[in-house]
Amino acid sequence: MPRRFSLNSRVPLQLRDYIGRPGKPSRTASGARVLNSLAAFVLIPKGIPRFSFHSFVSNSSNFPHKMDRVARIPLSRWTSRALRVTATARQTPMTPLEPHNQLEPVYAAIDDRLSTVKSKLDRPLTLAEKVLYGHLDDPTITPVRGETFLKLRPERVALQDATAQMAVIQFMASERPQVAVPSTIHCDHLIAAEVGAKEDMAKAKDQNKEVYDFLASAAAKYGLGFWKPGSGIIHQIVLENYAFPGLLMIGTDSHTPNAGGLGACAVGVGGADAVDVMVGLPWELKAPKVIGVKLTGKLQEWASPKDVILKVAGILTVKGGTGAIVEYFGEGVDSLSCTGMGTICNMGAEIGATTSMFPYNSRMADYLKATGREGIASLADSFSENLKADENAVYDQLIEINLSELEPHINGPFTPDLAHPLSKFKEAVEKNGWPAELSVGLIGSCTNSSYEDMTRSASVVKQALSHGLKSKSIFNITPGSEQVRATISRDGILDTFTEAGGTVLANACGPCIGQWNRSDVPKGTPNSIITSFNRNFSQRNDGNPQTHAFVASPEIVTAMSLAGSLTFNPATDSLKGSDGVEFKLTAPSGDELPTRGFDPGEDTFQPPSEESTAIQVQIDPNSQRLAFLEPFSAWDGEDYTNMPILIKARGKCTTDHISMAGPWLRFRGHLDNISNNMLIGAVNDENGEINNVKNVLTGEYGGVPDTARAYKAEGVKWVVIGDENYGEGSSREHAALEPRHLGGVAVIVKSFARIHETNLKKQGMLPLTFDDPADYDKISPNDVVSIVGLKDLAPGEPVTLKVTKKDGSSLDITLRHTFNEEQLEWFRAGSALNKIKIDLGA
Repeated sequence: MPRRFSLNSRVPLQLRDYIGRPGKPSRTASGARVLNSLAAFVLIPKGIPRFSFHSFVSNSSNFPHKMDRVARIPLSRWTSRALRVTATARQTPMTPLEPHNQLEPVYAAIDDRLSTVKSKLDRPLTLAEKVLYGHLDDPTITPVRGETFLKLRPERVALQDATAQMAVIQFMASERPQVAVPSTIHCDHLIAAEVGAKEDMAKAKDQNKEVYDFLASAAAKYGLGFWKPGSGIIHQIVLENYAFPGLLMIGTDSHTPNAGGLGACAVGVGGADAVDVMVGLPWELKAPKVIGVKLTGKLQEWASPKDVILKVAGILTVKGGTGAIVEYFGEGVDSLSCTGMGTICNMGAEIGATTSMFPYNSRMADYLKATGREGIASLADSFSENLKADENAVYDQLIEINLSELEPHINGPFTPDLAHPLSKFKEAVEKNGWPAELSVGLIGSCTNSSYEDMTRSASVVKQALSHGLKSKSIFNITPGSEQVRATISRDGILDTFTEAGGTVLANACGPCIGQWNRSDVPKGTPNSIITSFNRNFSQRNDGNPQTHAFVASPEIVTAMSLAGSLTFNPATDSLKGSDGVEFKLTAPSGDELPTRGFDPGEDTFQPPSEESTAIQVQIDPNSQRLAFLEPFSAWDGEDYTNMPILIKARGKCTTDHISMAGPWLRFRGHLDNISNNMLIGAVNDENGEINNVKNVLTGEYGGVPDTARAYKAEGVKWVVIGDENYGEGSSREHAALEPRHLGGVAVIVKSFARIHETNLKKQGMLPLTFDDPADYDKISPNDVVSIVGLKDLAPGEPVTLKVTKKDGSSLDITLRHTFNEEQLEWFRAGSALNKIKIDLGA
């Protein structure tokens, strides 16, 4: 139920003058009676943002000049329904699953903050700026792109089960009774693909029962929604139920930006950032730059929304979006479906972007209505000026793509930014000697598993079946959600796939994140696969470094699977039917939304418990899956001296290299156990080998985690040296927790990926960059290093690395950092969680 504030006690006298009394008009210039239905109470929905109604009316300085932004909203800008601060029967919930959390106060607060910000900036704003600055904790600041650290108030937090374990454990350590903002847990990462949906799901529920029970009980205890295994992938569930235009949300998965397809500003973060928001603190983000992508024209033939982001990835590379939000605009946007826009935003994580966004339009409204959220569509219509960029908004970089000229792309192998137009791909395969025979084709995942994706792929399969042709490659299908699975099952689409030899996998991440017990190719055997996923790093999908993984649209994946070859071009080449007659595939077609509506399928949602005080959340002290987190020790006030280099990593070092997923996911709630995978995928620059480094104390070589443990046992601190864009990929904070747990104090690289740099800061480590990237080459893995001047560590000030060579010679190297003063307090306290506990008195 809403909270009630009496007019006679809790509401200031100034506001009482403006509200009026039952049956009497309020003092509003426009006559919009947004507060007149109050009778004796002002009704404030539970979960209202902090800088909103009650904090507004409690500040006498807001009267009377700011009342025009609460009660005196001109009807030319708002319908009488658009801004109701009271929780009347016509209030609009942010999601049907949480009817007590209303959207009107959110839009009202955004509008109020933006009025303040615009008065200071006095320039047109991009969409990204409108949504971000509309969630400022203090809108009186003057934000500068790429410089100002913003304190923001997100409306929502989403956690996937692998990262949720550590995030929940950290939240429990804060000793807060309930989460401060609406939050959900989604069980999608721990389900391995092997046989098929039914068998794999049953096995996962049995093997992961301890973790699922822990997360379900913690969700009930602390007020989170819980999506059980089988519900689907976090990003599809968010799009179907929680995303809305203008939303600011964070999620503990790098592909959280998927919700940008519905006009949200959705950012992937580490678990410690999520904990900040769940305990009621603002979330910190350096004001991103904004890259504009202008779309014109309309997609043709085999081209799809996936090809937009494949093209952009080829332009910007895996680090080109770092520190920026990618914002799409232009008349071409209206030709894309809502879920197609989600696909583009989802894979924007692969260019390092903070997030990606689209402006609100009729395609989003159609999707909202199809998913039972007509009220949100109506309210967004009336709020649309704040859900698109201002005219003449300026971008830091501008890219233009004519959709009418865009051809399908295939990206890879081993990196998602190696882009090949379909017409050039056969040549690239032959020139580079990549295995041309296609072993497996996989469609689905969080990136491409919408109803539209599945119907377009099915249209290709139906053509082949009409000629008696089935898939020549192994063909796997992953529905993104239970709702999509149930709907495509009802509409016969799954039958079409299985008739062609396809295997339907569980509603889960599966092979996309390495949860794939693959048996068709022995490990170490060169082979090629093609997927509609988002990421294709070495060993990412199946743990085989010789698997050449390529990324494309579901339609292209399907066509190549039917042909069994990477060199097949469905736009120009022919297939041979069972009768020996050649035929060509026509361009795919499909329905954006199901004409019969969505079938919700099985109910897999556990809402927050109304009575949580009696719920116990326990962890077995002998568990190998879960363990309470021991606080990291605070900085001792001294420089870090005479340290060995645990490993000098050569080349690409993603979070998959630092903390592998796949079978290691089962230890995500047990820091000590999962630390046994730390940096086992990184290439040692000394010898070119993986997981083989020298222990300088003994002179012997061993695994990276083993060597780190040996140093820790002797009280020896150590550092890691890395290359460009270190830590790109997943948001997994374990890639920062593990080095901290095993005694590391600093990671020194040419450049960082955004999320990983923040995660290292949160855990009390020093993420440092070479002032001159060429200094990377001056360091040998056998050097001894010292980081000096830490007592004087300050924002913007360099740090000195003293390097002592094996022959006794030495040199000083200048390092940079991006700490602000508050982040330095995390370092001094030992971690951000330690600082939270100090501040909250826990």
